[in-house]
Amino acid sequence: MSQSSQSSASTAAADERLVLTERRGAVLVLTLNRPKALNALSSPLFQALNAEFDKAQKEEGVRAVVLTGGEKVFAAGADIKEMKDKTFAESYKADFLGSWQKITTFTKPVVGAVNGYALGGGCELAMMCDILLCSNKATFGQPEITLGILPGAGGTQRLTHLVGKARAMDLVLTGRFVKAEEAEKIGLVSRLVPGSGQEVIEEAIKVATKISAFGGVAVQAAKEAVNSASELPLSEGLRLERRLFQSMFATKDQKEGMAAFAEKRSPNFSHL
Repeated sequence: MSQSSQSSASTAAADERLVLTERRGAVLVLTLNRPKALNALSSPLFQALNAEFDKAQKEEGVRAVVLTGGEKVFAAGADIKEMKDKTFAESYKADFLGSWQKITTFTKPVVGAVNGYALGGGCELAMMCDILLCSNKATFGQPEITLGILPGAGGTQRLTHLVGKARAMDLVLTGRFVKAEEAEKIGLVSRLVPGSGQEVIEEAIKVATKISAFGGVAVQAAKEAVNSASELPLSEGLRLERRLFQSMFATKDQKEGMAAFAEKRSPNFSHL
C-alpha cells in the first residue's frame, strides 16, 4: 500500500471512530467525532464514550480526562433523527437517555473544553464535567422546548443547581441561546478562555495536568465532597466532608504532602 493510500485509510478509520483519544501524560483527551453532524449525540456515540470512560476508570496511569468536541463545535444537540419516531413505551422500557448519565459516576476529574455550539444534549453533557472551560465563540442553550419536549439528560436539574431557578426557567422555557460571556457571568462555565478553539483545549489540558499531579486519593475525595453539596443537606454534607478529611490521614500522600511542606520542597505523590 502506498503512503498516500495508508494516509487515506488512516483518515477513514479515524472518521469511523465516534470518539477520538489522545494521551497527554496522565491526561486522556476524548474528542467527540461526528463532525458532519455537528457532533450530534446519539446512542452509539454515548456507547463509545462510556466505553472510553470505563477504560480510563481502570487505567491507573490516567489521572484526569479532558472532554471536547474539537475546535469548531462541542455538540449541537441530540440526534433528532434517532429520537423523532420513538414511542413512550419503547423509551420508558429501554430507559432512553439513562446511559447518557454514566460520565457522572466517573471518579476522576473531567475538564470540559467547549468551542462553538453546546446545545440541548450537548449543553447537558458539558454540565456533567467537573470543570468547564469555553472559548469566546461558545454558545450554550436548552432549546428542547422548541421541539415539543423538555431537557431529559439533566438540563432542568443540573442547570438549576448551576445558575439558579430563575435563570434555569428562563433558558428552559424560552429555549434561548447563551453566549460565552453570559455563560461565565451566570456560572454555567468555570472559565472563559480568550483565543482560538485550540487554545481552550490546550488550557483544559493544562488544568487537567495540574490536577493529575496532586495525590489521586485526595482529588477523588475532593470531587466526591463537592458533588455531595448539591445532593445532601448541609449538615450531612459537612459530616461527609469531615470524614473524608479525616480519612486522608490514612494515606501516604498526606504524609508526603505535609512533610514536603515542612521541608520546603516539592511533594512526590504516590497516589496511595
